[in-house]
Amino acid sequence: MKKTKKNKEFDAVKYMRDVRTAISIEIEGMNFEQLKEYFAKRRLKYSK
Repeated sequence: MKKTKKNKEFDAVKYMRDVRTAISIEIEGMNFEQLKEYFAKRRLKYSK
């Protein structure tokens, strides 16, 4: 049986890599207190 590739509308792996890269760039150089504040704000923003 031969597998065929499907055209993906959404690639979850690529999306997660992009998000991780973006977060890494944003938090680069932050100290622990800044990181806590960053993630607290982010959690509030996306919890609604």
